[in-house]
Amino acid sequence: MTFVYILFALLIFGVLIGIHEFGHFITAKACGVKVEEFSIGMGPALWKKQKGETLYALRCIPLGGYCAMTGEDTASDDPRAFTNQKPWKRILILCAGAFMNFLLGLLIIFFLYLPAKGFYVPVLSGFMEGCPYEAADGLQAGDRFYKIDGHRIYQTGDVSTFLSRGGDTYDLELIRNGQKVKLEDYPMVTLEYEGQDRKMFGFYLGNGVVEADFGTKLQFTWDKGMEFSRLVWMGLSDLVHGRVGMKDLSGPVGIVDVMAETGNQSESLRDGLERILFLGALIAINLAIMNMLPIPALDGGRVFLLLITWLIEGVTRKKLDPKYEGYIHAGGMILLLALMAYVMFNDIFRLITR
Repeated sequence: MTFVYILFALLIFGVLIGIHEFGHFITAKACGVKVEEFSIGMGPALWKKQKGETLYALRCIPLGGYCAMTGEDTASDDPRAFTNQKPWKRILILCAGAFMNFLLGLLIIFFLYLPAKGFYVPVLSGFMEGCPYEAADGLQAGDRFYKIDGHRIYQTGDVSTFLSRGGDTYDLELIRNGQKVKLEDYPMVTLEYEGQDRKMFGFYLGNGVVEADFGTKLQFTWDKGMEFSRLVWMGLSDLVHGRVGMKDLSGPVGIVDVMAETGNQSESLRDGLERILFLGALIAINLAIMNMLPIPALDGGRVFLLLITWLIEGVTRKKLDPKYEGYIHAGGMILLLALMAYVMFNDIFRLITR
């Protein structure tokens, strides 16, 4: 069964890469840019076909792909070259890949939510004896946590996540009897309660159920997409602040292993494939966000440098040679490939030594 899950995980990776490059490709075509090659995968070609001005190829290493446009990093006399397009067109083309990944993530979530009859939401189910926060102008049983300090609460675990950040007061937004109730600067700290070995807020959380009609499925699909996006940003924040290290990163090898392990822990093949597909949605949204970071070689880095170039050209009235931007992206690509190699080595080492 592990082999089936690994194949399914690899298929998901191929689709994510393909849809990303297709976003660049279809937008470039719509903007009138000449596309020389549309390739899924890297390395030697397993299959290729010339159709019109574009070469379509499937290559043997399923860890990338590209949409090669005329004049992408060099000056060109061709009016259809990428570098000869208006800035808004170039930005649109560069952002299209990440957009398609994000859209695919939402579509996967919606597809998985289609059979749902209801959705669980975090509800305050009761209070410990002596809890001071139970009051007519405070918290009440049946309240659904909607926001804490401006952060949306999507699941029960989010409540403890955002209440554990410290502080003596919180801005709470609750849903009570179908209406939103705001408690601004609400004083709330952990206290000692009889029979408990640590300080607590003194209330119990349970799951309420929201009926899953079509509109609710759309809303919860979007909410899950936003939750995944927040997880990515929180992960990046942990990396920047040193709460996690480079050794904790995982690449394609590690992710495929996690997917296969998730499938093996499922009760049935269908359940396993659905869980892997759910992880695929998370990865799709992760790729969309990561790819738009302002780092050379990534689409976000290209957009950032394009804006800088456009600003400089607007001030100096001189067109910059795009080859210099190409050098920056080439250097970024080398560093990115080195990071990928390091992460892959760690993933393989973990597999061998576990």
